[in-house]
Amino acid sequence: MGNDLKLKKISDYLWEIPKSGKMQVPARIYATRHMLPKILSDNAPQQAANVAHLPGIVNYSMAMPDIHWGYGFPIGGVAAFDLDRGVISPGGVGYDINCGVRLMASKLTRDQIAPRMQNLVAHLFDSVPTGVGASGKLHVKNKDLQRVVAGGAKWAVSNGYGSESDLEYIEENGRIDGFEPDFVSEKAYKRGQKQLGTLGSGNHFLEVGYVAEIYDEQAASALGLFPDQVTVIIHCGSRGFGYQVCDDFLALMDAAIKKYGIELPDRQLACAPVQSNEAQRYLGAMRCAINYAFANRQIIAHNTKLAFEAALRQGSEKIGLRTVYEVAHNIAKIEMHEVNGKKTKLCVHRKGATRAFAPGHTEVPQAYRHIGQPVLIPGDMGRYSYVLVGTETAMQETFGSTCHGAGRAMSRNKAKKVAHGRDVRQELEEQGIYVRGASRRTIDEEIPEAYKDVSEVVDTCANAGISRKVAQLRPLGCIKG
Repeated sequence: MGNDLKLKKISDYLWEIPKSGKMQVPARIYATRHMLPKILSDNAPQQAANVAHLPGIVNYSMAMPDIHWGYGFPIGGVAAFDLDRGVISPGGVGYDINCGVRLMASKLTRDQIAPRMQNLVAHLFDSVPTGVGASGKLHVKNKDLQRVVAGGAKWAVSNGYGSESDLEYIEENGRIDGFEPDFVSEKAYKRGQKQLGTLGSGNHFLEVGYVAEIYDEQAASALGLFPDQVTVIIHCGSRGFGYQVCDDFLALMDAAIKKYGIELPDRQLACAPVQSNEAQRYLGAMRCAINYAFANRQIIAHNTKLAFEAALRQGSEKIGLRTVYEVAHNIAKIEMHEVNGKKTKLCVHRKGATRAFAPGHTEVPQAYRHIGQPVLIPGDMGRYSYVLVGTETAMQETFGSTCHGAGRAMSRNKAKKVAHGRDVRQELEEQGIYVRGASRRTIDEEIPEAYKDVSEVVDTCANAGISRKVAQLRPLGCIKG
């Protein structure tokens, strides 16, 4: 178990599991000493060490402060692989491919929407379907779905969901190349037909909040953020489509480890050499799921704007709801990074981790290039979320990566037990936070105390230098999957 591992202190915010046995590299965990007992209470640190066994891994297997147990890789895991000797592992991306976060900001202030907040949450709940297997109003046939996975957010915009101006402020501009629709199963297409424009279940949510604190005036100004400004966070992914893509390829990868003679400490790390047919097929299908998720969030963002207009009885110009930025945090991408002083193409796996590119990077939107890539870190529905930006330290230490959220502190079953006999929705309403969920169970499973305090996670990343704090957002209303 994770608590049997010997940790070596690198700094107050970084710990190392030294290379041993068949580990190719050490494993590193970003955390404070205070956070370690909770981190070591599950198997996630052992998973980080297991990842270090994978062929062709570069520098370190890394874990962010929101690390917790996941499938194969820990959630919060980051690993980069050499394209010639390395591998790609579906467990390093996860089932919810391109789960990610969009931040939107308005011209409105908290006082302006407070009297209509309950009505706004009701309109959002009606406009954005939530829950397990939820279907949206948009149904597409397989032929059209192939256009969705080829076009991503651009497909959504071309079909009337949002505007071209949104695309500049989405990671990869809302569409990644290298997709291969023929590598996606019929079952995945069938699951994806009715789920565009839906949140899904679990920790996915749409939250209306406001800018509570600003830590960096210059960066906040560049992002167009100001005190008390009304914001929206959308957190969701590729729904059943992405889940099925992952599931379909696990068996293929399991066969691949035997075919290529790869030894693993955990079968959930099933993988194939990056250049192999199996890996290339997975990459092609995974990129389809990436684009599906980009389209999904674009549609939700558009429907969110319409819900604001209906609930507030105001026009779009007066509300001014726009996309600040959108990031992915379950993804594997081919990126250029410096290794031993040399620019090298790598396959970077981020599972429950966010890209955090530094100021000046060409993949950061021109409007933000002087401050670095925006990083969006959602918390729980009772406390706060954060806006950060990427740093040069992240480029040097973590392949331009940082944390992605609070990280669960309780299982869903434990959260339900803790919430038993309570009216969580009423508790939040007494704090001025209106919540709607697909069911009472959904809300109970997502009680605020089921999550670590995201401020500790964010402060750890900031103090370690792998991202910089810009603003804190606090919730006013939330719809949960």
